[in-house]
Amino acid sequence: MNNTMNYDVIVVGGGHAGSEASYACATMGMKTLLLCLNEKMISNMPCNPHIGGSAKGIVVREIDALGGIMGKVADMKGSLIQIKELNTSKGPGVRCLRAQEDKIGYPRNMQAYLKTVKNLTIQEGECKSILAENHKAYGIELEDGTKITAKAIILATGTHMEARILRGHKIQDQGPDGEKASHGLSKSLQDLGLKMLRLKTGTPPRLDPKSIDYQDLQVELGGSGNLAFSYDTKEFMRQEDMLPCHLTYTNEKTHEIIRAHLQESAMYGGVVEGGGPRYCPSIEDKVVRFASKERHQLFLEPESVFF
Repeated sequence: MNNTMNYDVIVVGGGHAGSEASYACATMGMKTLLLCLNEKMISNMPCNPHIGGSAKGIVVREIDALGGIMGKVADMKGSLIQIKELNTSKGPGVRCLRAQEDKIGYPRNMQAYLKTVKNLTIQEGECKSILAENHKAYGIELEDGTKITAKAIILATGTHMEARILRGHKIQDQGPDGEKASHGLSKSLQDLGLKMLRLKTGTPPRLDPKSIDYQDLQVELGGSGNLAFSYDTKEFMRQEDMLPCHLTYTNEKTHEIIRAHLQESAMYGGVVEGGGPRYCPSIEDKVVRFASKERHQLFLEPESVFF
């Protein structure tokens, strides 16, 4: 296929980083392409639909101060489920916001926002390889053979590259949240001399709200006052309009069940190849690594008002 497309910047991937990168480039006057596997999944949150938290909440405020859009979209009506300030008993340097976002509403708002941005083109497609000459990248090739050139390429592929979903001992060639995996780009980067490392991330289980007995759970309400990530936000969600989260704990019976079925998990059954995040262990990992603890916290958080 003939090369007929040329941009100043190509951003591969439409998650949080890809959305911010494409917005930043386009608003600085650069002809920008945001390439994604599925336009309807731009800014999707497949793991836990929240924004902010310890340290991360401060980063969102910094992104906003630099002109980014994550904070603005997070504050929008339809995006926000609950917001609160953390570390209030400590000094102002470590206080931060954490918001539970709507898994349906937040991506909708971000997609609508990006479609209004001048100089930004959104296109569906799978990046198969990086085009380079004399150690300088000049474009990408898509799965269907289309070649697109650019002065700069930003890779924000998230967890899609050669992705696999592990459910116990069952392995599927799939990306996050039912999306397709991306194939070819990893090898292209290796061919360019880059070292590749496989990582693992865990996704919490989804529970049917109708199956939960909330009576003995600790209610975690949102915060009061004018809480928002963006300095431009003028309308604030009232505490009484926020959905509550809930807190409960494991017990020795929980731990007995987990220990009895450890070999059925992907992590302890020998299926996992990559290293997991240091500060976010799975529940079975907590039970094994912190065997002396009598209980562990379990937060139950709503995903969306749409289901």
